[in-house]
Parts: sequence; C-alpha cells; structure tokens
Amino acid sequence: MKKFADQDVKGKVVVIRQDLNVPMKDGKITNDKRIRAALPTIKMALDKGAGVIVLSHLGRPTEGQYDEQFSLKPIAEAIGQSLGINVKVAKEISEAKVAPGECLLLENIRFFKGEKKNDPELAAKLAALGDCYVMDAFGTAHRAQASTEGAVR
Repeated sequence: MKKFADQDVKGKVVVIRQDLNVPMKDGKITNDKRIRAALPTIKMALDKGAGVIVLSHLGRPTEGQYDEQFSLKPIAEAIGQSLGINVKVAKEISEAKVAPGECLLLENIRFFKGEKKNDPELAAKLAALGDCYVMDAFGTAHRAQASTEGAVR
C-alpha cells in the first residue's frame, strides 16, 4: 500500500474521500471531531503544493437530489477557518477544479445519483477529478460505493 506522506503531489490535484458526516442542528455543527480528524491529511496535501478536492457525505438525503439541509457548506466554512483559507463548495462535478494551494469540497456525494449503488460511471468521474485519490474515510470504508470503492478501483 502506498502511503500518502511518501507521495510527491506538488502541482497536482489530490482528491481526498473523508468522513465528514458530522452532527448538525439548525445548520450548525454540534461536534467537529471528524472535521478535526480530517485536517492533517488536507493540510499535508496543501503543504506539499497540491490542490485539494474533498469528497464526503452528510446525513441521508434522497440520492440524486440537492437538499440544502444536507449541504457541506458549513463544513467547508469550518475547514476554511481551521486552515486559514477560503474553501469553496462545488455543486457539480464539472465545477470541481482547484489550483495548487486551493481546497474545495464537492457537494454532498449522496446528491449524485449512483453513489450508493457504486455506479462505475460516477466512480470514473470522481477518480478523474485529480491525479491522486486518497481514501481517508475510515468510518465509511466498509461501504462499496462510488466514492469509497469504485473511484479507488
């Protein structure tokens, strides 16, 4: 197994699948433990000169449908505050583009049809977002879904 810490990612785009499924109440994060656990990998990629695209799910929205209450916007804001940078959120895969030193969250992965059924087409689109794909979502690693298994394959 390759270790991310050993990879040269300067000038590349790193896609990181995280488990940022944090508890929320009235649009506010009530426990940021998973966000804090994700920060070292994101920071390492940025420090190595990469652009970072983060993938995660939040809650249980109806797959394939945008639902504001399950948006990753509050999580992007929390990551940005912790890292001292602006973290954008892309609603569409085609909008997920970053330059070195930038971090972006692709909107809740479950808003995309095919995530839960491990659709090979969705998995290929997610894998193609970057030069390096890091599976850092231990809490979701048991699920054979497009962002956890298909894109890695």
